[in-house]
Amino acid sequence: QVQLVESGGGLVQAGGSLRLSCAASGRTFSRDVMGWFRQAPGKDREFVAAISWSGGRTHYADSVKGRFTISRDNANNTVYLQMNSLKPEDTAVYYCAAAYGSSWYEVRWETTQYNYWGRGTQVTVSS
Repeated sequence: QVQLVESGGGLVQAGGSLRLSCAASGRTFSRDVMGWFRQAPGKDREFVAAISWSGGRTHYADSVKGRFTISRDNANNTVYLQMNSLKPEDTAVYYCAAAYGSSWYEVRWETTQYNYWGRGTQVTVSS
C-alpha cells in the first residue's frame, strides 16, 4: 500500500521556522517528482514547491520563494520542506504529493498532475 506521511507541523510565531518531512512507503519514489501543496480554510489547495527526482531542479510558488526550501533524500524515500520567515498567511494544512516522473529535471505544479497524496499536517503561524 502506497503511503505518504507528513510530519513536523505545529504552531509557530511569525518569523519562526518549521521543517516538514514526508516519508514515503509502498513503492520506490526515487523516480517521482515530489511536491508540497497547502490548503487554508475556505480556499483551494495551492502549489507550494516541487523537486525533480534527481533533486537537481526545484520550483516554488512566488509567495514562498526565498523563504522555503524543498529537498529530498532518495535513499530514505523522504522529502523535506524547510520553512523560514513564516507569516500568518502561511497558515494551512500542508500536503505532500508524488507524481510519476519522466526525466531527471521534470517538476510539476498542478494538483491534477500528482498521483499520490498524504493526509496533511497543520501549520499555524501566529502574529
